[in-house]
Amino acid sequence: MEELDSKKKYKLKHFINHLKNIRGRHTELVSVYIPQGTELIKVIQQLEQEQGTASNIKDKKTRTHVQDSLERLIRHLRLYKATPENGLAAFAGNLSESESKTTIEVFSIEPPQPVRTRVYRCDQTFLLEPLEEQLEHTDVFGLIVLDKRESTIGLLKGSAIITLANLTSGVPGKYKTGGQSAQRFARLREEAAHEFYKRIAAVANKEFLGNKQLKGLLVGGPGPTKHEFVDGDYLNNEIKPKILGIADITYTDEFGLQDLVDKSKEFISQQARTKELEILKKFFETLGKEPGKIVYGETETVKALNNGVVDTLILSEDIEDKLAEKLETLASQFGSSTEIVSTDTQEGMQLKSLGGIGAILRYAIK
Repeated sequence: MEELDSKKKYKLKHFINHLKNIRGRHTELVSVYIPQGTELIKVIQQLEQEQGTASNIKDKKTRTHVQDSLERLIRHLRLYKATPENGLAAFAGNLSESESKTTIEVFSIEPPQPVRTRVYRCDQTFLLEPLEEQLEHTDVFGLIVLDKRESTIGLLKGSAIITLANLTSGVPGKYKTGGQSAQRFARLREEAAHEFYKRIAAVANKEFLGNKQLKGLLVGGPGPTKHEFVDGDYLNNEIKPKILGIADITYTDEFGLQDLVDKSKEFISQQARTKELEILKKFFETLGKEPGKIVYGETETVKALNNGVVDTLILSEDIEDKLAEKLETLASQFGSSTEIVSTDTQEGMQLKSLGGIGAILRYAIK
């Protein structure tokens, strides 16, 4: 699965925000999620069955709106030769604000990350949570869960957790067998644990070292084991500084990876916020110290883009979709990077007050 770049993230966020504002008078808005690899004909057949079921809806207008929405969705799906690589999310409903008029519209998007669950729902709002999950965390994080008996190593890519390896140890249980002194037994356990930690680190170093997409490492497990591992001299010196957080969790298998992600959402969100704040801080500091290396507003930024002098284009997520696409296209033509920033921070609001568009230049032009 590829990392969710700023352009895809921006497109998805605008798609979600547009659909969020739509409300049905009754449970008449249809949402359909089609996972990758699903045969479209089977989905179409299901929707045709739902058309028949909808005939039981008592309210005439609601019944008509649901049936018409399903008909439009079926027609829309027939335009596809096959399910797109990442699946499809499709929505249909009556958008008319007038009681006497019906305007059925269809919206669809191939999400930037795979759809994993097949869903059909009718409600007063569109079901958008599966798409919103793809926005929550879009970077790549390494995952290590462990105790003295087991360890699982994985990756978090967007909203997907990928298991890379599961290791079991030869560390004996806490209770010694007959004939061994307590001191000797404790030493054997310590030595076996040390060897196990070395094995875990070897896999982690192999999987994570050189991964340029890796934004951080999360470690979890029950008891003190995780701290022994982190504090010991096991992980590569390039990987160890990437540890963002250590979480207390119960499991050390694949369930443990999920638990680790759930317990680490604050660390993950903070990482995205930190990156955003860094680029905005650089923008405003440069504006204060070297104003000739900064432009803002649509007119000046477009001029700078066309002259090929933009190093980093910065766009507020609140600017209009078509304008953002135009600016990003210009940026890509001249090798400029693009960053999309939220308005959740004071710095983000400052950029919004400047028109939501700014750029750090390769060199001063004023």
